[in-house]
Amino acid sequence: MEIRTVGVVGLGTMGAGIAEVFARGGLAVTAVEADPQALARGMAALASSLDRAVKRGKLTPAQSGEIAGRVTQAGKLADLAGADLVVEVVPEQLAIKRQVLTELDRACRPDAIFATNTSSLSVTTIAAGTAHPGRVIGMHFFNPAPVMRLVEVVTTVLTDPAAAGSVSGLAERLGKTPVQVSDRAGFVANALLLPYLNHAVRLLETGYATREDIDRAMTLGAGLPMGPLTLLDLIGLDTSLAVLEVLAREFGGTRYTPASLLRRLTDAGRLGRKSGAGFYAYPDGGQVPDEAGLAAGAPGAVTLLDPVAGADAASAGRAAALAGLLAGAGIEVSRDPAAGSGLVVVAIGAMGGVLDAVAEAEAGDRSADAVGIRLVNAELAEVVPSPLTSAVAMDKARALAVKAGLRTVTAPDRPGLLVGALLYPHLRDAAAMVADGYARPSDVDSAMTLGCGYPRGPIRMLDEAGLAQAAAILSAMHAAYGDPAFAPPPLLMACASAGLALAPRG
Repeated sequence: MEIRTVGVVGLGTMGAGIAEVFARGGLAVTAVEADPQALARGMAALASSLDRAVKRGKLTPAQSGEIAGRVTQAGKLADLAGADLVVEVVPEQLAIKRQVLTELDRACRPDAIFATNTSSLSVTTIAAGTAHPGRVIGMHFFNPAPVMRLVEVVTTVLTDPAAAGSVSGLAERLGKTPVQVSDRAGFVANALLLPYLNHAVRLLETGYATREDIDRAMTLGAGLPMGPLTLLDLIGLDTSLAVLEVLAREFGGTRYTPASLLRRLTDAGRLGRKSGAGFYAYPDGGQVPDEAGLAAGAPGAVTLLDPVAGADAASAGRAAALAGLLAGAGIEVSRDPAAGSGLVVVAIGAMGGVLDAVAEAEAGDRSADAVGIRLVNAELAEVVPSPLTSAVAMDKARALAVKAGLRTVTAPDRPGLLVGALLYPHLRDAAAMVADGYARPSDVDSAMTLGCGYPRGPIRMLDEAGLAQAAAILSAMHAAYGDPAFAPPPLLMACASAGLALAPRG
């Protein structure tokens, strides 16, 4: 079927955006909303979106008028009798969605395709109550729909392949990138995003790191557009909790079981930006503290230790890079742990090992002065204490990094430190999704770049970081915590051993 006429049921923020997408694509759209006030708000939101596009030069006034003219308002499902495709965008409650589809059975043509924009509910369960489950499909747009290019096209075991082909083809005609997957909780994007966000909450509630350091680790350290706690506040803690509960019912395990702090904040009404407070208080929440003033406390000389005394090229390179950075900032660097006093800097990798390095260097009497520093990239350093490190030494180490032109996060001396502890389990989930055949590497990367704004997809990030390093850190986390959620999947281990990429680049 070539889809020419479309109905949109539910004209909230998301429904209005989806109606705009269809109208921009040249389709005739009937927007149905039973509540006249909600209908008026939805049409006003659509008009406002088009006005913004005109002001930005994306549309001419004439084009805006043509798009708006393709959208017809309606208050009854009976007005969708001639639609080729109907997309429901009603509240994310199974009973409501099934009721809408039951009524659409009576209102629409027998060959009309029904699509649900659910982000977490089972499309199969939604379809099961209809007279023609083979023509029900998931069509998951991302907010804001006119801007975000991803559409997850979700098929069930009953979906007619022709219906899936028609909807995927329509998404391409609309300028979107369809990722076609089977019906599984969270599909691709939410099934990867929410466990990562949940893990960040768990690290916060256990005192692993501060909220600011958790967010900074992922923006400056991993290059993501927003830190996980700030992103949770933007999505809404209640919304995130609801999706996690769906994921937990389907998959189980610690990655999906909602963190207690997430549930407590939701129960307390701290839902994020929409309520004025979540992990941060708004409108000023989520601001990264300025560290520039710390540089004045930097020591003029330090002792630099290499944890494995140059036994491998990577270690030697880390130590040399840190030594050069400190020297460039005017700091005198000594490599003899037996000489001098003051701060002892240990050049570490993502596996940590500060205390072991001090002991190996026979500088145990200076253990209170020893702090690990890992250069994550040209912007960020992880500052890592051992259990014996003094607070004074930590302050000096942070000041030292800032004087060298870096931002800092404090991380515990555990596998992955902070950036790796957040990032590698997230990338592991993506590799597992590929390994079990649910999605192709390209689809996983498309889902996260186009649907979540990642600069690079998780499979590409894994390949760039090095599969061997990812496998080593995940294995160490698995050994340290005993949680199977950290165990590297066999596909990752096999590719790492063979020196292959998960997604070979042409």
